Amino acid sequence: MGKVYLTGAGPGDIDLLTVKALRVVREADVIIYDRLANPDILKEAKPECEFVYVGKEDGRHTLPQDQINEVIYQNALKYENVVRLKGGDPLVFGRGGEEAKYLKERGIGFEFIPGITSAVSVPAYAGIPVTHRNVAVSFKVVTGHEAPNKEHSQVDWESMKADETIVFLMGLHNLKNIAENLIRIGRPKDTPVAVISKGTTPEQKSVTGTLFDIAGKVRDEKVETPALIVVGRVVELKKDLEWIDEGK
Repeated sequence: MGKVYLTGAGPGDIDLLTVKALRVVREADVIIYDRLANPDILKEAKPECEFVYVGKEDGRHTLPQDQINEVIYQNALKYENVVRLKGGDPLVFGRGGEEAKYLKERGIGFEFIPGITSAVSVPAYAGIPVTHRNVAVSFKVVTGHEAPNKEHSQVDWESMKADETIVFLMGLHNLKNIAENLIRIGRPKDTPVAVISKGTTPEQKSVTGTLFDIAGKVRDEKVETPALIVVGRVVELKKDLEWIDEGK
């Protein structure tokens, strides 16, 4: 019976993979990976390592989550070192907690290896600090895409009235609805917004605007997933703190 390493792959740039994550990848007998993990990470595995793809993309799932849990479990029965490689951090909207619970209930040992979350790193690569003295002293990370079978949304829009940074993950297709809800609760229409696609990769693309016009701008620019949304005055710092020539 093996051990499962629920491992964060970071946001995309392979140089943001942690030293510990790289070590377990190199020692892995099997790597079960998703769409958002940089495929170049797999090249670090030993030649005899097995690979299992369980990616999800815009509602098209290779396997539903309950079957992914079972795949991880079955591989832990077969291999000594099992790496479940997940984009970003395994516990930030990554289902890592669900997978760990499934394993624990079946007597399988596991370890969390945190990854650099896109919620902080992707804005940073676009020149946007999620906090900045005198601009934003707190930030909130919110899912932009809840489970479709929920009866009631868990997103507490009323809590977003404060003048703080809000980062929405996986919210590109709900961008118009997100902007409208923030305006509805009282956030000014001219609140700065940035949408960053494929952050920390060579294909990174940023579009900036306001709650009032960002949905139209993103549509016109044909922004693609994966993308995250940053709302707040910190977006105004981008023009002074940009350090990457996007597209080059």
